[in-house]
Amino acid sequence: MPKTYVIGDIHGGLLALKDLLQKLDLRDEDQLIFLGDYVDGWSDSAHVVSYLIQIKEELNCRFIRGNHDDLVLQWLTTDFNNEKWLQHGGESTKKTYENLDQTIIDLHINFLENLEDYIIDEQNRLFLHAGFSNMSGPKYEYHPETVYWDRTLWETALSLDPKIKKEDKIYPKRLKLFKEIYIGHTPVTRLGKTEPINAVNIWNVDTGAAFKGPLTALEINTKAFYQSKPVHEYYPDEIGRNFSKN
Repeated sequence: MPKTYVIGDIHGGLLALKDLLQKLDLRDEDQLIFLGDYVDGWSDSAHVVSYLIQIKEELNCRFIRGNHDDLVLQWLTTDFNNEKWLQHGGESTKKTYENLDQTIIDLHINFLENLEDYIIDEQNRLFLHAGFSNMSGPKYEYHPETVYWDRTLWETALSLDPKIKKEDKIYPKRLKLFKEIYIGHTPVTRLGKTEPINAVNIWNVDTGAAFKGPLTALEINTKAFYQSKPVHEYYPDEIGRNFSKN
């Protein structure tokens, strides 16, 4: 059976990504779904984007838009310089673009512009970076950027009393819409974990690669997962986003 791997937030950790992909023993029929946040963190952000463009031609890949990817796109196309973005990884990303040829930058812009906001597969499984707030699903969001910023869906799943059943009237409607939901965005390291966490029907695959956790790939059919070393070990002279909680 073909395998489908979802890969959590990379945040510029190219060395960890290459190490992780080597562990997957990928076949032509296997698929990779990247959950976003390719940039802002470790010193390889622009190189991560170049590498993803390269493997898109070699492997069966789909790429979802993360909030940091959108922020970098805004900077590349409008010279946007939000102070919060600079503090939370943007400054390191800007440095990785300093010596790049404009032709490469244009390729990156095209890649970032064509990221997918979310994916729904034939088994009604949803893949997106963060979450959604509309009770009818991500397609109906009033603000499209919600799907790569929202944390309320994950917080709802974490806080749901296990005594509440799906048929109960107070069961959250958003959690009934999809068979399974795969997200990144909110590091599970906030809960003291470094492995994917399942809450109700949501799987969170952001294992804190931007901080002191590993980068993770989760095979969605078997729920087996594979991890790099903690990403900071590949970049021993850097701090990544370890000064931050966001």
